[in-house]
Amino acid sequence: MKTRTMIRPILILLALVLAVAPVLSGCGGPKVASTEKVLRIGMMTPSTGPVPEKGVPGQHGIQDAMKYINEELGGAGGYAIQVDWRDSEYNMAKVGTIVQDYINIGDILFTTHSSSEMKAAQAIANQNGFPGIATFISTMNLHPAAHIYGPTPDYGDDWIALAEYYMANVWKGTGKPKMALHLLTGTVGVGTLDGANLKAAELGIDLVATENHAIDTKSEIDSLTRIKAKDPDVLIISGTPAPTAVILNNAEQLGMLDGNMTVMCASASFTKALIDLAPTSTEGVYGVFHTVSWEDNVPGITKATEYVKKYHPDDYGNMDYLSTWATCLMIREILETAVKNAGYDVLAKGGPDAWKAVEEQGIQKIKGYKFEGLQGGSATYTPGDNRLDNYLRMYQVKNGKIVALGDWEAAPLQTYPQYDK
Repeated sequence: MKTRTMIRPILILLALVLAVAPVLSGCGGPKVASTEKVLRIGMMTPSTGPVPEKGVPGQHGIQDAMKYINEELGGAGGYAIQVDWRDSEYNMAKVGTIVQDYINIGDILFTTHSSSEMKAAQAIANQNGFPGIATFISTMNLHPAAHIYGPTPDYGDDWIALAEYYMANVWKGTGKPKMALHLLTGTVGVGTLDGANLKAAELGIDLVATENHAIDTKSEIDSLTRIKAKDPDVLIISGTPAPTAVILNNAEQLGMLDGNMTVMCASASFTKALIDLAPTSTEGVYGVFHTVSWEDNVPGITKATEYVKKYHPDDYGNMDYLSTWATCLMIREILETAVKNAGYDVLAKGGPDAWKAVEEQGIQKIKGYKFEGLQGGSATYTPGDNRLDNYLRMYQVKNGKIVALGDWEAAPLQTYPQYDK
């Protein structure tokens, strides 16, 4: 009986030791964050609905990056980041409900994957001073500068970068090149068109056609036939992977990819998913993006590759996974900065004081953060410019892979009269 009596407390003690072991492991191994006190944030992706080819890898990037952040980097300021993730279903009516839920449960900032989600969220966010970050962002999200931020340049910047690269490196003709646009209805297309309307004349480009497509389009033969009649020198497509693949496959069927017309894509579609959906018609297509490629030798790629191959191997090579991974790293830097400047107790309470602290003592104090090399510039807040990194790089599909062309280029802040009043 005495032996049995002694075994019981020993087992209890052993269980307690094992329970605290992950926290203590930070002394000699990974910097595991404390799970007793957390920093709560809301993050959404369109994992079901019309764009799962973007939302699912984006969701996986969040899951894996936050695991890395909490278990290896010690969270933010020593506190674990708790993600309240939601699937928006790319349903803009649902997005507003999700954001209100984030406010109600005490989240201290929120993210969307897409600019359309952010457009649906930003009214309530700006009204309440609830800071939001969109991984892919449009002009109308950022202008005028309010409580919404982007980790990267916007779709207007995408168009400008594509057009400048085309004029400097591709166009060999005389006079003005003729450009056609094929734009996703909504924030993605509007943002790209904003850049074109602002800068086309200055760059010496003649916009000869603008067509729109739906996110669930099944055929763009008619719109491309109209574009073909204009005989453009360059076609810029701004959409998500699935409809962009439809456009490219249809263009191939119409004989438009015979080498006489250059095709370029804005960032929302330029990922491995596009190549998977249109393997032959993507060859030679140019694109612009905000992160390094999976072929780059930087610490962030090494770590992301380790995690993606272990937990979500099908996402290897996908830029949406990499984009949300980089966004998560930036969020960690924001929260760590806010903890340092405002203190955990202010953040932990949630509500307006916490939101103000995150924004003014976190986001707006960011300076020179390098994203473990995943982005070209560094996250630095500049008053009046809510793009926290303003660097872009050009890519091209070569032999079925997205290959970098040259170095990173800064995207200067633009003023859009229709928004910046």
